[in-house]
Amino acid sequence: MSSRHAITPRGLNATRSSLSQGRFGRMFRNLTPAKFGPNDADNIGNLAALADNMVGDFDPPKDSPDAEESGIPALYTYFGQFIDHDITFDPVSLLTKQQDPDGLVDFRTPALDLDNLYGRGPGDQPYMYDNSGKFLLGDPLTGTGVSNANDLPRFKGRALIGDPRNDENSIVSQFQGLMLRFHNRMVDDNDTLSFQDVQQRVRFHYQYVVLNDFLPRIVHDSVLSQLRTGGRYDRSRLAYYHWKTFPFMPVEFSVAAYRLGHSMIRPGYRLNDADNMLLQIFPDPNNPDTNALTGFRSMGPGRAIDWGRFIDIDKRAYGVDGDNTSTDNKRRLQFAYRIDTSLVDPLRKLPPEVASNPASLALRNLERSWRLGLPSGQAVARAMHLTPLTDEQIIIGRAVDTPEAGDPQVAIASIANGVFKDNCPLWTYILAEARQFQTAVTIPVTGTAVTVNTPQLGPVGGRIVAEVFLGMMFGDSSSLLSLDPNWAPVTGPDFELKDLVAYALGQGGPLH
Repeated sequence: MSSRHAITPRGLNATRSSLSQGRFGRMFRNLTPAKFGPNDADNIGNLAALADNMVGDFDPPKDSPDAEESGIPALYTYFGQFIDHDITFDPVSLLTKQQDPDGLVDFRTPALDLDNLYGRGPGDQPYMYDNSGKFLLGDPLTGTGVSNANDLPRFKGRALIGDPRNDENSIVSQFQGLMLRFHNRMVDDNDTLSFQDVQQRVRFHYQYVVLNDFLPRIVHDSVLSQLRTGGRYDRSRLAYYHWKTFPFMPVEFSVAAYRLGHSMIRPGYRLNDADNMLLQIFPDPNNPDTNALTGFRSMGPGRAIDWGRFIDIDKRAYGVDGDNTSTDNKRRLQFAYRIDTSLVDPLRKLPPEVASNPASLALRNLERSWRLGLPSGQAVARAMHLTPLTDEQIIIGRAVDTPEAGDPQVAIASIANGVFKDNCPLWTYILAEARQFQTAVTIPVTGTAVTVNTPQLGPVGGRIVAEVFLGMMFGDSSSLLSLDPNWAPVTGPDFELKDLVAYALGQGGPLH
């Protein structure tokens, strides 16, 4: 998601200050930019036709299982957004700049260092902290069946946090609150450590989850295995992401591959047990809903999140398809939608609360990539010595197991008079590639085991995402991979996002 709120955070430590303003660049500098028409108007018109096909029909939020669900719990969508806000920030719209990514400045450090959480630190932003080095929390939140929840600290409704973008929707906002609490509990459990040492522990746990939980959920194992030696990630295996002094932010990653999360968004989410807490992600322009999940405001009464609906901190029943009265459905774990070439209808027109230009998110992504001169997906595949997907394999539509009537599956070559034949925009190509790399995921539910076919990023998209994450960590002298690549949490090597959430909620033993 885009944001209109500019910040320019500095690194917290001397070793980070040199990274505080990175640059965008290219991984595949010698490839020809893809074009989709003879002039600007034709390019935009053809991309608009593709974008229109990439957005599904209106599908209201529901509690029951859904054919578009993956085997990935819904919180990973917003954890991915949180990570994005940690590593990238460009306060000027890319569409207003020259078509040269080397001229773009990234005001977010290109490192997984949680500067979106810590900001400039207690010395420079003391209003975020108390005297013990803990984060200040906001007002208590209420929610049916939920206790011990807080809003973010606010002034006149605006969150006082390291990155204002982490208040742009209710879910990432409350996850930011969990990260504040994770740090605070780490302070309590390690009261003899300095602020910097606690901060390093928090970063290590976060980076461990990114490497060992988040990446394996979104990237196919056949891709990740090529980046390991003896079971460990190996810097020498990075084939496409290289830098001279400090890591840069590749546009192939930031405006194409890492926009996978847009296809994972559901049309809405249930926050807790209350009947009115199944909420759309955006207000309905024809029937405005003040309870939509848009952010940049106080959370309001009744909006505390029951995290068991977003991540498997406990096991719940899978639910029954089509039963809108089932208590199991109302309390079930919600799953992210599948990584595919279909976005939910609310993303067809972004509301003014999210974007100053209320256009289709799909069109914004496609136009941004074209204006920045990204090559086609097929060109990138060939540069990686891969056999590109055929046009017949690039299907625009939901990657459900059994498409039904009214669920179009459109061959890309049939759109815009064939302009996309062997010429697929990189973002769309990466999403289509995931359909060819599905993994059967057994999901955490009570009762009979349930297995869900789950598309994952393949050899083009997955390799770009994984190499950038690994490269940023190898390029950061303070990261887990640089300081202690064999490190694991004291609870063991199976530490996952659910364990991070549970710890923040006060569950389980201490972390050191």
